[in-house]
Amino acid sequence: MPVTYINRKGTTYYLCKGITKTGKPRYFFAREPKGEAIDAIPEGYQIEESVNGIVSLVKDRPKLIAPEETAVVEAALKRHPKGGNYRLGVKHNQIVVYERLGPDVKNLNAILGIFGPLDQRAREYLDHSAQYTPIMRFILDDPEKRDYHAERWCYRGSIDDWIYAGQSGKIETLARKLIPTLGTDDSYEMY
Repeated sequence: MPVTYINRKGTTYYLCKGITKTGKPRYFFAREPKGEAIDAIPEGYQIEESVNGIVSLVKDRPKLIAPEETAVVEAALKRHPKGGNYRLGVKHNQIVVYERLGPDVKNLNAILGIFGPLDQRAREYLDHSAQYTPIMRFILDDPEKRDYHAERWCYRGSIDDWIYAGQSGKIETLARKLIPTLGTDDSYEMY
């Protein structure tokens, strides 16, 4: 039986194998089986789902970010007044904060209030179909001391890249200082 994975949007993906031009195996997920269907995850690989529901097979790598450090940022996001608009991702030596694109359920209820509040199915649909974009990241600088620095995405047309957010130190301090600024004008003043 082929390896399948159901992402957060409820879509089933099948693990498939193709061959590159150089003759090496290439693994990928598809909505329908293509090429050779795979019955087991190859050794040294694991399934990974992005915050936007994209499923891929990635090589196993040592985890540089401790679960407690991710939990600190998650807790700060839960305390944020609009915490439901944010998701967290961990990439190698980074904790990345993603922001939902488009209006959230509260804003849509305010806009569409004349028709009545959105029902549970509409809320679930919005959550499943939401897209996220990276807006802030904490990069591990010193694995021994567990020191990080923060960067935010710059929206100036001439830059469109990550810029230093003017803060370095322990993840607890950075999360406490920077997460509350998300979605406010203060987040644009960091640098």
